[in-house]
Amino acid sequence: MKQQKDNGMSQTSALSETIRSVCVYCGSGCGTNPRYVEAARQLGKDLAGSNIRLTYGGGSNGLMGTVARAVMEHGGAVTGIIPESLVAIEKPYEDLNELVVTRDLHERKMLMFKRSDAFVALPGGIGTLEELVEQLTWVQLAHHQKPVVIVNTDDYWRQFLDLMEQMRAEGFIREGLEPAFHVLEEAASVVPFLLAHGSSQAVSSLDHLA
Repeated sequence: MKQQKDNGMSQTSALSETIRSVCVYCGSGCGTNPRYVEAARQLGKDLAGSNIRLTYGGGSNGLMGTVARAVMEHGGAVTGIIPESLVAIEKPYEDLNELVVTRDLHERKMLMFKRSDAFVALPGGIGTLEELVEQLTWVQLAHHQKPVVIVNTDDYWRQFLDLMEQMRAEGFIREGLEPAFHVLEEAASVVPFLLAHGSSQAVSSLDHLA
């Protein structure tokens, strides 16, 4: 089955509101393809240009630092959220509008979730994959209906998307409960897509968590 650019979320636009903050998951390294850095810069520029706050992991290295710098350089607002245990490893970006240091990864992820109206995954490693899959799981379990966007720069996510399709074909992603996510090939398409779709007003069943 071909991955659609809009997987199962068409009804959301009827319940949409303005996107104010977008959580971006991406690598703390830059990878080997310069197009990944270009995508991060483009996304940061576009977020700033549309007055959308970036919420991300708080690091200054890699694609994380690239997208944050691009937002700041173009006059946008950035919130970085980093756990105490990663401060020495990921070197927080000190010049952000807001830098929040949490006790642990769990608190970081929940705070990122609560502060964001949508989620975007750029290329990244195991941590990026884990954060993306967690959001897809929460959508599948109807914990929220916030848009989740995968930016498939130079087909970076192809094997993951193929695995998702195999899970669907083998019956592990149940009919009607499949993760509602969107695959875009270019970072430049992300902000226009999110502004067109908006963010669901549905109450999240995760709101009671820390």
